[in-house]
Amino acid sequence: MSQATKKLILVIGATGSQGIAVIDALLAPYENGSASPYAIRALTRDPDSRRARSLTSKGVECIKGAFDDFPSVLNALRDVYGVWVNTDGSTVGEQKEVYAGLRIYELAKQLGTVRHFVWSNLDYGFKKGNWNPAYRCEHYDGKGRVLEFLKAQSSDPTGNGMSWSSVTTGPYIEMLQNMMFGPLNKREDGTFVFATPIGNGHVPMIALADLGFFARYTFDHRVETSGKDLEVASDIVGWDYLVSTFRKVTGQKAVILCQSFDEWFNNLDYTDKPMANEQTEVGPHTTTWRKNFTAFWSLWRDDIIKRDMEWIRSIHPNVRTVETWMRENNYKGQLKTDLLKNMEDGKAVVHRREVTDLL
Repeated sequence: MSQATKKLILVIGATGSQGIAVIDALLAPYENGSASPYAIRALTRDPDSRRARSLTSKGVECIKGAFDDFPSVLNALRDVYGVWVNTDGSTVGEQKEVYAGLRIYELAKQLGTVRHFVWSNLDYGFKKGNWNPAYRCEHYDGKGRVLEFLKAQSSDPTGNGMSWSSVTTGPYIEMLQNMMFGPLNKREDGTFVFATPIGNGHVPMIALADLGFFARYTFDHRVETSGKDLEVASDIVGWDYLVSTFRKVTGQKAVILCQSFDEWFNNLDYTDKPMANEQTEVGPHTTTWRKNFTAFWSLWRDDIIKRDMEWIRSIHPNVRTVETWMRENNYKGQLKTDLLKNMEDGKAVVHRREVTDLL
């Protein structure tokens, strides 16, 4: 299949961890070795960045723009078959993310040539938690509200219409390599300490490679996924299971340190800064990182978010478990500073404190 006959997919959020995984999956050949039917266009603020250059080396067309720069989005949407839309509420805040999601959909419809609009979603925790403000996690609810808008729109997977689909994911298993899920410290005797405020709750984690699989599945199965939200995960993870799996895979000692929310946030610096990177100070219409992630952890502690793993495995029989991910990535408790793009760019709001006492 020549490049000219391939279906062009625009990936918004292309240089983030998710975007790279999605692009890799879309470009991968079929299991029988035949070429992928897709070509990729990436929208990026900096086409000369290290990550963008890496995409270019894979044959990706990188063009300058941003998801909240709507003229650049409109330009990027021209001549594409489909679009994967992953906006970043951690950059612009909840209100701007909701508006951006609606406008990107409208621009795709306006052109009249886009055939498949795929929204990268997170659970609408406030709604799923019966409107309890304890579950108001803004970077989740912003995306969830856009899905509510999509559900009110028609979806036409035939002829010259545009269909929409949504893929609802969650925290990456790869966050075991950063401050969210990774070990807090390592004791002098070699014991890894996994600190968490999750109690007896669970996180439906997804490996980035599995996220890529479901992105590819959605574009490959336009009719079957038309007007639908695919709620996906790789494994349902409680911390007893997590730490026992870590011991099994690595042969190293590890313990769980159960903490209150306040104790867990005290492991970090700058948690009282605004959640959104573009907001420089706390005001009446801003939310702090601490408040937002208190709700984040509450969703998991109270098992508000569910997944149908039987259905997920029927679509993706080889979906990863925590154990297979650890073995695949030779995970031994190491942390990375470049896992998420904002960390690599030095724009992360919070940072792990140096642990001076051996917990």
